Amino acid sequence: MGFEQSAMTQSDPLSTSGLVVVDKPAGMTSHDVVGKLRRAFKTKRVGHAGTLDPMATGVLVVGIERGTRFLAHMVAATKAYSATIRLGASTTTDDAEGDVIDRCAPVGITPEDIAAAVNDHTGEIMQRPASVSAIKIAGKRAYDRVRSGEIVELPERPVTVFRFDITNIVTSPEFIDVDVEVECSSGTYIRSLARDLGAQLGVGGHLTALRRLAVGNFTLADAMTLPEIEENPRLSLSLDAALIRCFPVVDVTASQALDLSMGKWLKPRGLRGVHAAVAPNGQAVALVKESGNRLSTTFVARPNTL
Repeated sequence: MGFEQSAMTQSDPLSTSGLVVVDKPAGMTSHDVVGKLRRAFKTKRVGHAGTLDPMATGVLVVGIERGTRFLAHMVAATKAYSATIRLGASTTTDDAEGDVIDRCAPVGITPEDIAAAVNDHTGEIMQRPASVSAIKIAGKRAYDRVRSGEIVELPERPVTVFRFDITNIVTSPEFIDVDVEVECSSGTYIRSLARDLGAQLGVGGHLTALRRLAVGNFTLADAMTLPEIEENPRLSLSLDAALIRCFPVVDVTASQALDLSMGKWLKPRGLRGVHAAVAPNGQAVALVKESGNRLSTTFVARPNTL
C-alpha cells in the first residue's frame, strides 16, 4: 500500500503531535509551563524550545508528542522582544529579580547619550551572558551553580543585534527607564544588553520588563494563554504545519515519501539547505538535505513504523 493510500485509509497516528505556542505569563518558569501542558494534554511527551526567565512573558514554543523531537531541528535564527531597561542601578541577575548591588543616579545623561550607547550595541557584537543564564557548564546550568554559591562568569561570545530601537524614555531623579524593541540572533541575552548599556553609561542597568514577541516564524499571533489551553487543549500547529512553516517545501511522490519514511535517500535535486519533503496528500514526511549525490533525511517526521 502506497504512502498516500495508507495515510488516507487509517487514522493519522500524528494527529496529536505538533507545537503549542504559549503566551507565557510572568512568575512561571518554562518548566512550569511544560508541567501545565503535560496535565492539559495528558501526556509526558512535552518539551519547550528557548527558555524564558520567570519574569519574562510572551512566546514560548512547546512540542507535544512527536513535536518534541522536532524542536531540535526547528529553525529560530531570530527572536524579537520588547523590554524596559532601567538605568541607575545594577543587580545580581541583571534584572529586577536580583538584589541591587550598585546605585548611581543617571544625572546628566541625555537621550542622545542613550541613543549613542544603544547604537554601539547594535550589529555584530561580543556579549557575556548573565551568570544566572540557562547555559550549561560541565553539565550543570549556570544559574544552578550561582544558587549553590559558585562565582560564575561566562565567556563572551558573538551575537547579532539586528534592531535595537528606543520607543520611549521616562526620566526620574533616581532612574531612567528606557523602553526598547530588539530583534536579535538566537543566544542573545536582553538583560546582558541592559547590563552593558548601563555599564557604558557609567550608571549601571538592568531589566524591569521583558516580553518575547517572536521566535523565528512563531509570533504572539500564534500564541494562546494557559487558561485558554487548559480550557480547550489543542495544538497551535500540527507537525505537518510546523515543518512547512519553518522550512521551504520540496514536493515528493507517494513512493518517494514512503522511501523517506523508512530513512532511505533520494536522488539529488540541486537543493540548498534543509527542506520539508511533502507528499501529495499534504503531509510533511521528513526534513531532507542534500549531501554529495544524495537527498537524505535529517529528521523523519512520519516514520513508516508508526
